[in-house]
Amino acid sequence: RDFDLEYVESIEPLSYVAYRTAGAIAIDGKLDEPSWQRAAWTAPFVDIEGQRQPLPRFATRAKMLWDDEYLYLAADLEEPHVWATLDQRDATIYRENDFEVFIDPDGDTHQYYEFEMNALNTGWDLFLPKPYKDGGRADNSWEIPGLKTAVAIRGTLNDPSDTDTGWSVEIAIPWKVLAVSAHRSSPPKSGDQWRVNFSRVEWKHLVENGTYRKVPKMREDNWVWSPQGIIDMHRPEMWGYVQFSDGKTATRFRPDPSRSARVALMSVYHHQKSFVRKHKKWAGSLEELGL
Repeated sequence: RDFDLEYVESIEPLSYVAYRTAGAIAIDGKLDEPSWQRAAWTAPFVDIEGQRQPLPRFATRAKMLWDDEYLYLAADLEEPHVWATLDQRDATIYRENDFEVFIDPDGDTHQYYEFEMNALNTGWDLFLPKPYKDGGRADNSWEIPGLKTAVAIRGTLNDPSDTDTGWSVEIAIPWKVLAVSAHRSSPPKSGDQWRVNFSRVEWKHLVENGTYRKVPKMREDNWVWSPQGIIDMHRPEMWGYVQFSDGKTATRFRPDPSRSARVALMSVYHHQKSFVRKHKKWAGSLEELGL
């Protein structure tokens, strides 16, 4: 689908208040601690393009918590057939069903983090100095020392003979790793807001000789928390807002006062990119851009 700026600008990023934990969190994929039980779920995931596309076939939702040491992320994925084969760390996990996390601490759309994992608990961590559309190249050598992840499967993995109900993931990312390129306090202060999004890649499958296989020549579904308006997760300006709260302050989400300015600047950016493609030079004024 061609990029539709007017449609994308009409999409308001979603928001979430992440609370400090009230006790220890065991990373086992089960989300049964009192802090997880009290934490709200995000809105159900939608198609990456938003309301233009049908609702996902299976439900997905996420939760967030934090303490002085870790950012905790969790998700529940409805799935009648839980399968995965990629078991090498830093494999291209999205080539099979997966869950993905994107984090831009200061919201400038550059120097952001991505982490993907599958039902085998195989992970892929990478760092983006800038989005692919701006010539960015993923740094696959970036690692998350101290990362903790776990998966809990409600059913049986890689067994087509039965029907499962889903799988859940639990992730703990050390703040000290995120601090390297955060350009702000990490761990955050109560009231700070970071840009975050979640994505689920889902492939339609068939069963051959008792084994799951992707349906040939059929593209994947991309289901996300905060819609992008286009099939591209690497547009951080569209990611959701996560506000951190210590439970005493910043308990209600405060809309970003710079939001209208951000939208205006991104509009100039997209018009400039279009102008360059057409005229092989940058426009020198808003009038040249038709703004």
